[in-house]
Amino acid sequence: MYRVFEALDELVTIVEEARGVPMTSGCVVPRGDVLELLDEIRDAIPGELDDAQDVLDHRDEVVNKAAQQAEHSISTSRAEAEQTVSEAREEADRLLAEARAHAERMVADAEAEAERIAAAARHEYEDAVGRAEAEAERMIQAGRASYERSVDEGRAEQARMVDQTEVVRAAHGESARVVDAANQEASRLRSECDAYVDSKLAEFEDLLGRTMRTVGKGRAQLRGRPGSSDTVFDYQDEEPVGGRPRHRGGY
Repeated sequence: MYRVFEALDELVTIVEEARGVPMTSGCVVPRGDVLELLDEIRDAIPGELDDAQDVLDHRDEVVNKAAQQAEHSISTSRAEAEQTVSEAREEADRLLAEARAHAERMVADAEAEAERIAAAARHEYEDAVGRAEAEAERMIQAGRASYERSVDEGRAEQARMVDQTEVVRAAHGESARVVDAANQEASRLRSECDAYVDSKLAEFEDLLGRTMRTVGKGRAQLRGRPGSSDTVFDYQDEEPVGGRPRHRGGY
């Protein structure tokens, strides 16, 4: 095909450079050169046409093969994409299940720890109250014994010194003072015991509050994951008792 175009270009050049015929628009061209170029064009055109026809004949086959390859590639890509999506969903479900199990273990551990601390606090409180009551009872008994001893001594002194009524009144006053002092000491010990137990309970209450807030944050993070539908419990403070916030589930 290249030779056909080349021969045509040479013909155009011969015609353009040919000597013109006076008084006409014709020209004089070398007959041999023109005929030779025309023969070359005549010989080259059939081969080029056959090549073009072959290309046209195979065009549909090439197009169909390309379409089949494209369809195969699309089907393969779609299958791979579906498999990738399925694997991603399975992995997401697995991660979500692990996160739920971890959160449940954290909650169970926190509840067990809270129960243990509460039991220890109750035991310590009961022990402290028992010791305080025993000490108060001991001091009350000592006061009563001192009172009775003072009364006996006063009665003996009264019997011995009937006329010295002032001594008897002083003995009664002293015995009453001893009893009052014993009662005041018992009240003071009870107040100190209550304050100590109250401080321990406040520490436990603060620890339990921090533990519940940690669990709440963990569940809030779990709720923020895509695809999570679990309800996250939020431990809110209830009405304050004794000037401090009280949490649900606490003692």
